[in-house]
Amino acid sequence: MLVRTGKHHALIVTDATIMALGLTRELERQLTAHGVAYSIFDEVVPNPTIANVEAARERYLANNCDAIIAFGGGSVMDCAKVCGARIVRPRKPVKRMRGILRVLLPLPTLIAVPTTAGTGSETTLAAVITDGETHYKYPINDFCLIPHYAVLDYRTTIGLPAAITATTGMDALVHAVEAYIGRSTTKETRSRAIEAVSLIHRYLLRAYRDGSDAEARKHMLRAAYCAGIAFTKSYVGYVHAVAHSLGGQYGIAHGLANAVLLPHFLDVYGSSCQRRLADLARRAGVVVRNADDARAAAQFIAWVREMNAAMDIPTTLPGIRDEDIPLMAKRADAEGNPLYPVPRLMDARELERMYHLVQEREPAPAVRTMRAAREIQPVRRSPIHLASRTVRIARVAAHRAARRARRRIRAHR
Repeated sequence: MLVRTGKHHALIVTDATIMALGLTRELERQLTAHGVAYSIFDEVVPNPTIANVEAARERYLANNCDAIIAFGGGSVMDCAKVCGARIVRPRKPVKRMRGILRVLLPLPTLIAVPTTAGTGSETTLAAVITDGETHYKYPINDFCLIPHYAVLDYRTTIGLPAAITATTGMDALVHAVEAYIGRSTTKETRSRAIEAVSLIHRYLLRAYRDGSDAEARKHMLRAAYCAGIAFTKSYVGYVHAVAHSLGGQYGIAHGLANAVLLPHFLDVYGSSCQRRLADLARRAGVVVRNADDARAAAQFIAWVREMNAAMDIPTTLPGIRDEDIPLMAKRADAEGNPLYPVPRLMDARELERMYHLVQEREPAPAVRTMRAAREIQPVRRSPIHLASRTVRIARVAAHRAARRARRRIRAHR
């Protein structure tokens, strides 16, 4: 592709883990064999930052590159896309690219080689970049961000760790579900979403349990691709808006946040998405064809929870602080409305509840019985202490008796 289009120097955008695993070696060998020079930027972090983007851009310009190869997962893809946007828009900072159609100029040749099966970023118009200072995630959506070429080679996903297989696979599921139950679908996006969910239903657990299962890996790449097309044209919903805020604030992996949040939002959406969700469940083969809407939707949500449990995805997310929730909810609200065609609108106060639903709580301190406490450390109680304790018990008993009396009086009125 690069030779055919007359490109001479490519910037490979990737991360340190991929480099350590040696996954880019074959690509490097082929570039050298065909006379294409290359430079490598391997500093992409999960939830890539503005600093990441600027560093990649500087590497591109310093080496007189004329093409970008994004080799990695969603974070790598997002960094590469916005790096390209900054190259063609040198006077427009990332912050001003937030929203829809804020780039508008064609990017340098961009080739996407996904190494995970989940984000579908190799086919989408979306990228999300985090402000390292404010922890705000900037969603950037523009048709020019769609890569010029996508190389789907399941061999790049062979041996992907089980945990990453699980969360990226569920990320693809969220893309398909939110695209299908939203209010901006088309015949094509519905068809793509159905295919994605059907493939995930059949192959995700296989890929999770056996990372070398070539058939499962191949079909999961296809699922991610189909889900990516579906949500590029029909958008996503509040699951993504909340997940973006969590990723920006705490660095929580996007796929993990999506997986944990999805069943809760489907519960809360209730009747507003029941018919569409049931239709998706039946058409994708998750439930039997003759299941009524209520049963089909409920079984689909139960299946999502079963998938999470089977792949050791937790039900809560660590590190969420009460004091951060109002700001995160405000940001999710600003992203979701009016950008996403969600089944029903929620305000910031309603979204706050969703953070609490997935908030990991500190376990209650263990309560020892008095007998066990005595066995551990015998304590001699003074007469004053015992008298004080007796008074407290009497006061509690009196309070309870008075409360029962008031209830009886109200009942007789």
